[in-house]
Amino acid sequence: MDLINRLFRRMDANEESARKSNNQKTSYIIALAGNPNTGKSTIFNALTGLRQHTGNWPGKTVLRAEGSCSYRGMTFNLVDLPGTYSLLSNSAEEQVARDYLCFSKPDATVVVLDATCLERNLNLALQVLEITSKAVICVNLVDEAKRKGIEINTASLSEELGVPVVPTAAREGHGLGKLLSAITGVATGSVVNAPYTVKYEKKIEDAVVKVEPHIRKLVGEEFNSRWLALRFLEHDQTVISAVQKWTEERVPLKIKAGGVALA
Repeated sequence: MDLINRLFRRMDANEESARKSNNQKTSYIIALAGNPNTGKSTIFNALTGLRQHTGNWPGKTVLRAEGSCSYRGMTFNLVDLPGTYSLLSNSAEEQVARDYLCFSKPDATVVVLDATCLERNLNLALQVLEITSKAVICVNLVDEAKRKGIEINTASLSEELGVPVVPTAAREGHGLGKLLSAITGVATGSVVNAPYTVKYEKKIEDAVVKVEPHIRKLVGEEFNSRWLALRFLEHDQTVISAVQKWTEERVPLKIKAGGVALA
């Protein structure tokens, strides 16, 4: 682990000098999301080492862990989101993770999946991709999967999802360098993703087509208008309240049976 930490602390002096001379951003916020028991916290600990602190999310009894690591002259401030199976706001943990991804807009989000039960984990990955295109999929525990005779075609998965997919075995430190490289590409914008879009039944898609232009007019490019439209159609009061707060009541919203109306 000491070797891994020394590797991640090592900076490329030439790259750092070039960034400073070009006034390029050198500090990025990276969120880590994933189901419980996927090794997400192991990745967080391997990358941050002792440079981390914990507390609670504002107004919640949910643990908040943050830390930092340096890579190629950049600082990644990592936020370890609560382990959740979905982002449907059925629990305090789900609401915290969902609201952070949508409204705090991290520079990149790493979704950690368990290679031994990939299908179940992909549900959360697809939900994250509905919120943000700036994502990296980390398929962790590939060593355990291999022992069970499971092999993941990460190149094919990346092509299907439209985002980088990196295999790792975090406890052994395998793949973490490639993960940091993928995070760098997405966070800096040098890699532009085209994530898979989940399509719903026709009546839902028709409703989204009607509602989304109003949402986009309200929030512009600040947030994912399609995702907000879906939440508004569900009458998700936590999201509606958050958008109302963000707009500081500049454009009052009201929800009626037929969907969303801008008052």
